[in-house]
Amino acid sequence: MTDGSTRRTVLTTGTAALAATCVGCGSNNSSSSSGTPTASETSAASASPTAGSSASGSASAATGQALAQTSDIPEGGGTIFKDQKIVVTQPAKGEFKAFSAICTHEGCTVSQVADGTIDCPCHGSKFHIADGSVAHGPATRPLPAESITVSGNSITMG
Repeated sequence: MTDGSTRRTVLTTGTAALAATCVGCGSNNSSSSSGTPTASETSAASASPTAGSSASGSASAATGQALAQTSDIPEGGGTIFKDQKIVVTQPAKGEFKAFSAICTHEGCTVSQVADGTIDCPCHGSKFHIADGSVAHGPATRPLPAESITVSGNSITMG
């Protein structure tokens, strides 16, 4: 066998093996084809995290999803819900705001709410809890507002 035919045999065999492996790469997830969530997706989407923790499941926020009780959000502070990528603040007693938890500088998730600001750990950007505006750069754009509903003592998304 020549060196050229050996190389061709290896490439052909490798390509066939790769193609056979990729056949199993497709998803059997019923929600991808029907749009109907599976039981495990439904459970994860309806889980209600407590303050400071978050439900496992979807990375995107679901409208109507319970986030917290109003008593879970400290006055003059806030709580970050990492899985939902949202931060809920209470700048003044009974006033609740929500913002994206993704820093507008380079896309890091904010890590804490302290001393009236929402803080990003990556490069030190800080945002005001009242309106999401930049308190300290390098970020130049405010955190986008998110929609929440406060009904009685319950805070939900949307």
